Amino acid sequence: MWLIFAILAAVTAALAVIFSKAGLKDINPNVGFALQSILILVISWSTVMFQKASAEFGKIDKRTWIFIACAGVATCLSSLFQFKALKEGNAGVVTSIERSSLVITVVLAFFFLKEKITWQIAVGAALIIIGAILVAVGKPEAK
Repeated sequence: MWLIFAILAAVTAALAVIFSKAGLKDINPNVGFALQSILILVISWSTVMFQKASAEFGKIDKRTWIFIACAGVATCLSSLFQFKALKEGNAGVVTSIERSSLVITVVLAFFFLKEKITWQIAVGAALIIIGAILVAVGKPEAK
């Protein structure tokens, strides 16, 4: 089931980039992110309430709160940077560079979460870096 959710996350992330780039045409990227954040807040809390999961808040320990808070700050900063980059840059180039965060995630997971790096993961990470570079330096064809 996780694979289906991962594929859905990839598809919706791509849609988010396209919609964000189109929506940022005439507005400040910080305003765009703030508006998107309101919708994120409404949808995420609606999901919690629909699943009747709000009782879990009392069970969350201090360590978990700290990690979730840090993740929230990192997510906000990532989105702010992405919106600014999308406002000024090509969506494909911005996204290829931004999605190379997978490589950074693999390295950080190795050091901090003690996850193993197999040869397949190492080769895949190298290919991601090569792909991001190719997309970033490639010149789009004239229309």
